[in-house]
Amino acid sequence: MLFKKKQEDSQPSPSPAVPRGRRKWLKIVIILVVVIIAAALILRACLPGREAMDAMSGSAYQYETVQRRDITQSLSYSGTLEPADSYDVTALVTGEILEAPFEEGDVLEEGALLYTIDTDDAQSTIDQAENSLEQAQMSYDRAVENMEDLNVTASKSGTVVSLDVEVGDDVQAGQQLGTIRDSGTMELLVPFNSADAAGISVGDAASVTVNGGLETIPGTVSKVSAVEEALSGGMVVRYVTIDVPNPGGIASDAAGSAVIGGVACNSEGTFSYKAEAVITAGVSGEVASIAAPEGSWVEKDALILTLTSSELEDSLRSGELSLENAQLSLENAQENLENYQITSPIAGTVIQKNYKAGDKLSTGTAASGALCTIYDLSYLTMTLSVDELDISSISEGQKVTITADAVEGRTYEGEVTSISVQGTTSGGVTTYPVTIRLDETDGLLPGMNVDAEIVVSSAEQVLAVPTSAVQRGNQVLVSTESETGKAALEAQQAEDSSQPADDSIPEGYIYVEVTLGLSDDNYIEITGGLAEGDEIAYAGAAGSSLTDMFMGGMNMGEMDMGGGAVTIAPSGGMGGGGMGGGMGGR
Repeated sequence: MLFKKKQEDSQPSPSPAVPRGRRKWLKIVIILVVVIIAAALILRACLPGREAMDAMSGSAYQYETVQRRDITQSLSYSGTLEPADSYDVTALVTGEILEAPFEEGDVLEEGALLYTIDTDDAQSTIDQAENSLEQAQMSYDRAVENMEDLNVTASKSGTVVSLDVEVGDDVQAGQQLGTIRDSGTMELLVPFNSADAAGISVGDAASVTVNGGLETIPGTVSKVSAVEEALSGGMVVRYVTIDVPNPGGIASDAAGSAVIGGVACNSEGTFSYKAEAVITAGVSGEVASIAAPEGSWVEKDALILTLTSSELEDSLRSGELSLENAQLSLENAQENLENYQITSPIAGTVIQKNYKAGDKLSTGTAASGALCTIYDLSYLTMTLSVDELDISSISEGQKVTITADAVEGRTYEGEVTSISVQGTTSGGVTTYPVTIRLDETDGLLPGMNVDAEIVVSSAEQVLAVPTSAVQRGNQVLVSTESETGKAALEAQQAEDSSQPADDSIPEGYIYVEVTLGLSDDNYIEITGGLAEGDEIAYAGAAGSSLTDMFMGGMNMGEMDMGGGAVTIAPSGGMGGGGMGGGMGGR
């Protein structure tokens, strides 16, 4: 037994066995490496030299043919939809709401009744205003009359026989200013027996005798008193007035008698001037002018003199203002009565109803609280804040394409309706409000956020290249196998110069200057320098190497293969040391 053991110890130890599962991973890695190498050979045989190298090295260049396409240049902005019109209905008065015959969601016509409010307080205010107006009217009328009294007129026709004031004199109300007299006709007042007077009528002829004279003067009865009076001795009489032409010798204190229809008067009477009146001042003032001096004849109501009074003028103006204020107060009170019936100011939909019948409106709610809110949803609007660099490209009437995240897969057409010239500056950038109207609103609601695209210019079927293909301001990489590229290369060679070596561009390509036109987010118009069908190259997104293409950039890390490790790098390379250690025992 001892001999056997030593014999075993002297034999070489076999390599440790690789577990079955690890063998399976090792086979997969080996197969993957073989596939990558085979794919590289196939790609090199199928692709042009430069493209194959690009694909294997991970170059970021992309290749394309110059083609014709439509280009649309547009501006894109975002905004929030608003109703065509909105109105917060408020109350201008206080009181209890008697009626509110509508509900949220109702569609109302303009002028539809919304609220009826109790008018008791309003009617009291109107009554007070009417009383104030009446008082103001009376005060104003008195002031007007006083102003009219500044013009002193004749109460009767006659001669101004005396004038007691001069221009500049101050007079007081009721003061005598002069006398007017008509001395051409005298009046004789004589008593007749009451029974005899009953037979006398106005217009009857009379024969008048002046006391102390023998000659009679014809006269005419102008008045017969209806009142009987008793003279001394018990005689009952009635007085008769007779107008007598004054031949010039009858004085106002002369006595005379008369016979009418053969009946003599009961006793003599006294002559007086038929027209004699005292000129008096109706108001206080200063004599401003005299229109009829002493000795002048004036007709009844003719102007004699004029007074002036600043006090009366101020009183008239004050009365006028008080009357106007009272009239305005009454009109306001009457107009305010209309505020107790509130109607819809616009046609629209009731969005919110905050007050109902039975609620009371206090001073606070009437001043600030919205009774209800109404939206006009016949169309929607939105306002864009357009940058100052873009505003010149927008004009009224331009069509706008609208999209909303809330309504997927659908576009709407709007129209620019107004462009404000009042800009807003913030952070050194100025924007201008542009209003857009949308008549087609199915699915849209006020408050939704939407995107607006405004087409400012477009071109159809023009030569175009990707915008990233334009480098160095206005240059494009063109294949020297294209006609344009060949011509550019020949021109360069003719100048005995060559394009400096540039490892960053594909082999067989040359920069060509182009003329640019319109551009959109992806393509730009080429108006000169390229021809349709030219092959171009441009830097795209970061590319992948061939290994990345097949491995997906896979880094399997280290896999324990028993006694060693197999490492696959990000580029697809394999750590040989690890594999050698793992496979050496086999």
